[in-house]
Amino acid sequence: MAPNKLNSSGNTSMPCSQGENGFVSSFSLFPEKVVQELLQSPVQGSDDHLIEFSEALRTVAKALRLVAEGKASAQAEATEWKRKYELERDRNLKFEHAEKSCIEHQADLDDVRTNNPAKQPTLCNEANGQSEKCCSRNGICSHEVLRDGTRGSDSKMVKKASFKLSWFSKGDQSDQYKHDIVSFERGNITTAERSSKQISLKWESCPQTVLILTKPNSVSVQILCAEMITWLRQQKNLHIYVEPHVRVELLTESSYFNFVETWNDDKEVLRLHTKVDLVVTLGGDGTVLWAASMFKGPVPPIVPFSLGSLGFMTPFYREQYKECLESILKGPISITLRHRLQCHVIRDAAKNEYETEEPILVLNEVTIDRGISSFLTNLECYCDNSFVTCVQGDGLILSTTSGSTAYSLAAGGSMVHPQVPGILFTPICPHSLSFRPLIFPEHVTLRVQVPFNSRSPAWASFDGKDRKQLAPGDALVCSMAPWPVPTACLDDSTNDFLRSIHEGLHWNLRKTQSFDGPRET
Repeated sequence: MAPNKLNSSGNTSMPCSQGENGFVSSFSLFPEKVVQELLQSPVQGSDDHLIEFSEALRTVAKALRLVAEGKASAQAEATEWKRKYELERDRNLKFEHAEKSCIEHQADLDDVRTNNPAKQPTLCNEANGQSEKCCSRNGICSHEVLRDGTRGSDSKMVKKASFKLSWFSKGDQSDQYKHDIVSFERGNITTAERSSKQISLKWESCPQTVLILTKPNSVSVQILCAEMITWLRQQKNLHIYVEPHVRVELLTESSYFNFVETWNDDKEVLRLHTKVDLVVTLGGDGTVLWAASMFKGPVPPIVPFSLGSLGFMTPFYREQYKECLESILKGPISITLRHRLQCHVIRDAAKNEYETEEPILVLNEVTIDRGISSFLTNLECYCDNSFVTCVQGDGLILSTTSGSTAYSLAAGGSMVHPQVPGILFTPICPHSLSFRPLIFPEHVTLRVQVPFNSRSPAWASFDGKDRKQLAPGDALVCSMAPWPVPTACLDDSTNDFLRSIHEGLHWNLRKTQSFDGPRET
């Protein structure tokens, strides 16, 4: 740097010009060309301030998103607690009503015994002519399972058949079930082998009404349906219900089927469980799913005949339908209680926890997937308000054990015995090498929520139909429904399950190793 020149006062002389206001002009320090380059180049300080400002905006947006997610979580939790409270309240009211009825009935019995002991009321079993009490300490009566406590206005309605469920095991002389699941005696904890017991259904009065559901667009099914209706009417004198379009087809074929009954609207469908004693399905697993979807509450026993392509829930064959129905109507029969999931969709736009959609019952599974979007699904999963994981992939399957041989199996889930109570948690093509399927116990409540930072909405389907869009902030809450689907067994639940996976999936089918190979010495 060149030394500065001194003026007469001894100060350093600077090659600069002074403006009118007394300040030194900074532009005079540089040549005009340099000044033009500075004016045309961007100001680095402004860019730094914009970057800091954008980062601050991201921080604020993240905080707002966390607040909104907390709000949605609180709404879902409040809705779930309200649902549990209402279920518990209804259950307590039913218990109080049943207890009051029993007290009144006992008082009437005491009066009858006091006045005329010879005229004590008994319940006649038309199947074997024995007198039995309606309720038992070691069984479940049909009016506790199927009746809703209301009487129909139609005085001509046929009285429903009553039955009792009991537990039994092969080789056990007694069909009484030990109700204590866990006992603690002298410091030792023991459990009863509940899952090893087979459920048996015993009619206490003969069935009077049968509902027949058929697979559509099948000529062979229509022919079998007409034959079965004729046999049930002529040989058993039963009342027959069919779907409206099936009744039209039958009447088109012959006016003989004028005795067949049907329903006119959805309100009558909701009351079917108070009229029907037995449901017969002619088709595959899809027909069983359709039969279960018709009953939003209690479900009558279902007898599934195999007339589909692949059936894991249809053990009965069409060739022996007379012998099968004869045995089932006479009883007792082994049944499998297939658990269902009860699903609630909770929208983020709901003003309060009471604005929820109607619950949906599924027998196989509920699937949350990405739909037609090209982005991965982003799903936050909770179990009883405890965080489980965040699913990033094609989607998630929440399946029952009956649905373990359906979509969940194709996605890598395990096959589970249908009488094992549980909820299968199976991811669909997860973008992770360590994401393995889970099985939750039946008493938990699972919540799947689409976070606010999700790139696209998700889609939920229930047993392969009724698809609903889940926008960011929406949640799906699933728990075990209180109304299982009872399906009749050909032998018992275990033999039917093993036969279905052997015949349907050819499970572990392999050529036997040759015996004439090398041997250990």
